Amino acid sequence: MPDTYHLEKTIWTDADFEQMNWHDCPIHAFSFNDDFELLLDIDYIFKWVQPKKGKRYFNFWIAPCTLIFENVYDITFESSHKQPIIDYIQKSNPQRPKNSEFIGRDAEFDWDIVMVSSEMNFKSVGFKQYVRQNPILSFNQQLKTEERGEVSFGKTMIT
Repeated sequence: MPDTYHLEKTIWTDADFEQMNWHDCPIHAFSFNDDFELLLDIDYIFKWVQPKKGKRYFNFWIAPCTLIFENVYDITFESSHKQPIIDYIQKSNPQRPKNSEFIGRDAEFDWDIVMVSSEMNFKSVGFKQYVRQNPILSFNQQLKTEERGEVSFGKTMIT
């Protein structure tokens, strides 16, 4: 097994949506800011590593990331679980944003973040996901604080 994971890029966007997968990614925190953004501090699983012969458990290449949805409104959130863990994210219902001339985007979507015992729905034109450090090989699907650092909504990317 390699000692490092080669990142394809350090910023992912809604243009990459079809190749991304947030299954089992924990959300450490979320926030809203004055720029109409929804910010999520997550551990993104870049790769599930098959168990070696005779072993039963996967390993995971994981990195802390900031996932930011842009021009967000009409938010609903329901939760009955203390640690939100993403099952999947889907987008649907493309439509022209009401403020498209101002924001310079031609389409917005209904977004649905489905989590274990939770769900968040909203409208947004898209997202950017910033990789804050190189992926770490882990036996767990969530990094420890000493591996990932404290909660952050930083956009500083690794080089």
